[in-house]
Amino acid sequence: MMLRVAVQAEPFDAGAEIAALAASGAGGLASFIGLVRGGGGLQALRLEHYPGMTERAIARVAQEAARRFDLLGCTVIHRIGDLEVAAQIVLVLAASRHRHSALDATGYMIDWLKTGAPFWKQELFADGRTAWVEAREADETAAARWDGAG
Repeated sequence: MMLRVAVQAEPFDAGAEIAALAASGAGGLASFIGLVRGGGGLQALRLEHYPGMTERAIARVAQEAARRFDLLGCTVIHRIGDLEVAAQIVLVLAASRHRHSALDATGYMIDWLKTGAPFWKQELFADGRTAWVEAREADETAAARWDGAG
């Protein structure tokens, strides 16, 4: 099973990552690319993490996704640092023999990243204000659907 996890400041090349995972012989490859949302004067999102701990936590959830959904491979790349509006922030890829497994695994991993990954997010506004991003109930509800699944 191919497994790639990275936490990095640098942008990622989604096309290259998809091509690398497609070499697994999969029948289906699902992807999710998250972007920094704008609006309300937001200029950027600052992401902080604990090096080492964050990568290990993401690797554990990717391995769990591979087990639950019988994946041939998966890739999770999450960016850190100051990311401007519309910047790519996260890439989740899952490769499997059948599309449903790849789609479900991608949903499982992104729901976990939104609710369980050890990142701290701070919004940076054009007028100089900052605000820490709080957990949202809708994200918790989405992640709860995976409890006991698989």
